[in-house]
Amino acid sequence: MGTTLLISDLHLSEETPAIEAGFFSFLAREQGADRLFILGDFFEAWVGDDDDADLASRVTSALADFSRSGTELFIARGNRDFMLGERFAAATGASLLADETVLTLAGEPTLLMHGDTLCTDDTDYQALRSMLHNPAWQADMLAKPLAERRALAQQLRTMSKAAASNKAEDIMDVNPEAVTAAMQRTGVTRLIHGHTHRPNTHAVSCGERIVLGDWTEVRGWCVRITNDTAPQLESFPL
Repeated sequence: MGTTLLISDLHLSEETPAIEAGFFSFLAREQGADRLFILGDFFEAWVGDDDDADLASRVTSALADFSRSGTELFIARGNRDFMLGERFAAATGASLLADETVLTLAGEPTLLMHGDTLCTDDTDYQALRSMLHNPAWQADMLAKPLAERRALAQQLRTMSKAAASNKAEDIMDVNPEAVTAAMQRTGVTRLIHGHTHRPNTHAVSCGERIVLGDWTEVRGWCVRITNDTAPQLESFPL
């Protein structure tokens, strides 16, 4: 196995052209990698696979070119882009990941996830997540016109930012017991996730937890595994 890359939390939107350009540069640099895992919140919002916005077209085209070059592409849904679906996956040549995915990386059983389900102290968010992931709610949303969906997505983004500004920082971080429970339930010794925007590598009772960072206008983050060596959390300028 050559190089495996993992990224998350780019929050791509029309308001983040520098991050979009930095991501395209990242793809150009990393062409030839064996696998790329995108662990959620790739987009700031996703209103459905029928989105005809220019951003969706540009990013879909770039990912399709990257996967056609020979890199296996895997995408997990985050709390911002939870409605990414099979049509998007097919257009990009990607495989959609479940909320929890277990595989062997660098010789260790590893759990990959976005990370929002680990923030169990944020009970308001977990209740909202339950509603947003309800298939009936999503079907109702997808039946609405694109313009209405975009307006609703913007409303949800505004509400989310307002709610976050009123919460204690530790409430929005992972719950240690939830981390242990997830790792024990899935039988892994390593957990890699994003969501919290707190990049770091932590020793935990079950092994190791690696947290990916969120991309900004000047800096990106990834976990790199080369030739089955230990995962390295990297930060790089965009």
